[in-house]
Amino acid sequence: MQVILLERVERLGKIGDEVSVKNGFARNFLIPQGKALLANDKNRARFEAEREVIEQRNATARAAAQTEAEKLEGTVFTMIRQAGDTGQLFGSVTARDVAESAAAAGFKVPLSGVRLDKPIKAIGLYDVSIRLHAEVTVTVQANVARSTEEAERQEKGEDIVASLQEANAAFASEQASELKEAAAELSDMIGGSDDED
Repeated sequence: MQVILLERVERLGKIGDEVSVKNGFARNFLIPQGKALLANDKNRARFEAEREVIEQRNATARAAAQTEAEKLEGTVFTMIRQAGDTGQLFGSVTARDVAESAAAAGFKVPLSGVRLDKPIKAIGLYDVSIRLHAEVTVTVQANVARSTEEAERQEKGEDIVASLQEANAAFASEQASELKEAAAELSDMIGGSDDED
């Protein structure tokens, strides 16, 4: 199906481009969202008559998104989640969680604009791309931790997962040496009781 784009659409084209898309994509997304018009003579004439207004509206939206992007740039959103000793989360952090954290901090971030390739499933610092407008993208950081103290340590550059693994290894080593000592004492006690007989 041929459509005329009323705004820039990622991987498709810019304002005024006439592109061929799948029927369902046009009928279910582009046309209802006001992103495109069906390409016919009547709509081509309408687009040309309204082109200046459409481009001005896009410029205004882009400027507003740019202002919001400047406020958002470099922001760190801390999300406290339950996780195991290896740093694996009990659940995951999704685009919705990032959008809700941004909204709680007073930013206007559309859920559809949060770009996560896959859900976050371990504690750590993650770069998250947010598209505020077709031409404006900003990167923020998601700080996923088990506590605010861990989140602060991560922000300072500490690798919490590595620290957890070291602590677990030290604890396991300590337990192994205690077991070894207990086994040696038990062996001495058993060996000592044999000598007395």
